[in-house]
Amino acid sequence: MFTTRPELAGTHGMVAATHWLASAAGMAVLEDDGNAFDAAVAAGFVLQVVEPHLNGPGGEVPALFTTAGDQRPRALCGQGPAPAAATIGHYRDELGLDLVPGTGFLATTVPGAWDGWLLLLRDHGTKTLREVLKYAIGYARGGFPIVDRISTTIDTVRDMFAEHWPTSAQLWLTGGAAPKPGSVLKNPALADTWERLLAEGEAASPGREAQIDAARRAWSHGFVAEAVEKFVRTPHRDNSGRDHAGVITAQDMAEFEAGYEAPLTVDLPGGWTLAKFGIWSQGPALAQQLRILEGLADRINYVDGVADADTVHIAVEAAKLAFADREAWYGDSADPGVLDDLVSRDYAAARRALIGDRASLELHPGSPGGRNPILPAHVAEGRGVDGLKDPSGVGIGEPTVSPSGESRGDTVHVDVVDRWGNLISATPSGGWLQSSPVIPELGFCLGSRAQMFWLDRDLPNSLAPGKRPRITLSPSLALRGGVPTMAFGTPGGDQQDQWQLCFWLAHVHCGLNLQEAIDAPAWHTGAFPGSFYPRAWEPGRVVAESRLGAETLAELGRRGHDVLDAGPWALGRLSAVSRDPDTGLLRAAANARGAQGYAAGR
Repeated sequence: MFTTRPELAGTHGMVAATHWLASAAGMAVLEDDGNAFDAAVAAGFVLQVVEPHLNGPGGEVPALFTTAGDQRPRALCGQGPAPAAATIGHYRDELGLDLVPGTGFLATTVPGAWDGWLLLLRDHGTKTLREVLKYAIGYARGGFPIVDRISTTIDTVRDMFAEHWPTSAQLWLTGGAAPKPGSVLKNPALADTWERLLAEGEAASPGREAQIDAARRAWSHGFVAEAVEKFVRTPHRDNSGRDHAGVITAQDMAEFEAGYEAPLTVDLPGGWTLAKFGIWSQGPALAQQLRILEGLADRINYVDGVADADTVHIAVEAAKLAFADREAWYGDSADPGVLDDLVSRDYAAARRALIGDRASLELHPGSPGGRNPILPAHVAEGRGVDGLKDPSGVGIGEPTVSPSGESRGDTVHVDVVDRWGNLISATPSGGWLQSSPVIPELGFCLGSRAQMFWLDRDLPNSLAPGKRPRITLSPSLALRGGVPTMAFGTPGGDQQDQWQLCFWLAHVHCGLNLQEAIDAPAWHTGAFPGSFYPRAWEPGRVVAESRLGAETLAELGRRGHDVLDAGPWALGRLSAVSRDPDTGLLRAAANARGAQGYAAGR
C-alpha cells in the first residue's frame, strides 16, 4: 500500500513526535549518548515551545515506560489535582455554574508537567537538566517558525485576547493580528523563567539529582508558584461568558509532587499485553474496546490497507459501549474494584452481545459486577446532544475536531526507544495558549483540565479537592511475550483511544507495518458525551476519512450511522516506535496528517 514516508529502521535509537523539531532535539540527545528518557524530556520541553496551541509549561504529562533493567510497565503521573478550594459548593452553589468552564482560571488544575518531566529525568535519565532543557530555551529565546495551525488557533481567539486577555494579546498578537504561518515567534519571558529555574537548581548543589530536585522546588515552592497565585486573583473572562478569579494557590502547588503508579495491563490474543493508565483516566477504554472485539476477530478485514465497512461498524459499536462505560464508571473517585470487572472477558462478552447489524443510537453503560450505572445529570437529561461546540463564542476548551470533521489537534505526543531497550510513550497536554491568560512574568498560561470534572456530587468523576480529572490523555505501551515491544499514541481528546484502536487493528490484527498502520484510513464516533466544555455529543455520528471508499461510507449510512466525510487525510496524529527483542532492531513511524509529525532515528 502507499505510505507517506518509509517506516524507519535502525539500531541506535528512534524518536517519533508530533513536531519535527521535537524529534530532532530528542535525536540529538540520543546521539550525545543520552538514553530514551533524556531524549523524551528534551523533546517534551521543545513541544511546549513549538506547539504552544497544544501544550505548555502549565499543563500535564502522563507517560508509560519500561527500562532496560525492568520490563514491567510503569506509569509516570504528571497530572496535577484540583486545588483545595475547587469544590462543587463554590462552583455550583456560589457561582451558579452547572459545568466547569473550558477556559480560564476555574478550569485550572495544579500544573504537573514540570515536576513530571523532572522526576523522570532524575530517576531514569543520565543528563543534567541544562543539557536537556537547552533546546527548548533556544527556541523560546531565538524563535521558531510557526506552523499554520498556530496562526489559525490564535486568529480564532484573537478577539477574546484583545478584549479580555491583554497579556495573551501582548505575547501572541502582532499589530492586533495573528502571526503569519512561517514567521518566527519568540517567547523570551519563558526562556527567562527556565533560566532562573536552572540557576536556582544549579546553585543548590553540584550533583545532578540534587540540582533537579532544587529546580522542582524552585517551581513549586518558589517564584513560579508565587506568580501563579498572584495572577489568578484578578478575575478574567472564561467561556461561561463571565469573569472569574481562580482558586489555585501557591500552597496547592507546594503540596503536589509527580509520582509513579502501576498501570492497567490486559493480555490480548497473539501473546500481546497492553498497558494503559488506570480507571482515573480514559486509558481503559482502549482495553475495553479490544476485549469486546476479541470475539469478533473473524470480522476484522483490511484490503490493501483499508478497513471494510463491517470492520468499521463493529469497531464503532465497540467504542460506543466502552465510552458509555467511561461516563458511568471512570474517575479518580471510582469504585476500586470496578476496573477488573470492566476489562474482564465475561463482561466483554456481555457487552459484545449488544452489537447488532444496525448502528446503536443510545448511550448504554453496562453493569460491571452487578453495579447500577449512574450518569451525570447533563448526560442523563440529554443536554449535550447535538449541542454547539462552543456556545459562548469567547474561547475553546479543546479544539480536537472542527465541525467539518477536520482534525485540529489538541495535544502532543512523543515516543522514544533506545539501543539499550528503554521505551517510553508520553502524551503531554494542557496549558495551551487558548486555555487561560498568559502570566506575563512567566511567559506561559495555566491549564484547563478541570473542565473534565462533573459538578454533580458522588460520581466517580465529580469535582473534589485533591482529585485528578478523568483525562483523555492516553499513551500506550505494548509487550509481546512479556517483552516490551511498542510505544504509541496520538493527540485527539476523546478520539485518542479510537484512533489508537484503528492503529492496533491495522498493525496487530492485519499485519501492516508501523507507517502503513498510521497511514491507513481512520475513523471515530462522536456518539458519547465529550470530555470538554460544553460536553456536546452526536448520537450515531461517525467521522471517517474518505479513503475508506465511497462504497464503505455508503454502507455505513445504510446501517444507520450518521456519516461525516472528513476528507482523505484528516484524522489522528499517531506516532509509534518499536523494538524487536530478538534482533534489537528499532523501528519508528509518524503521522503525515497536518504536516508536522516526524520520526527520526538511525
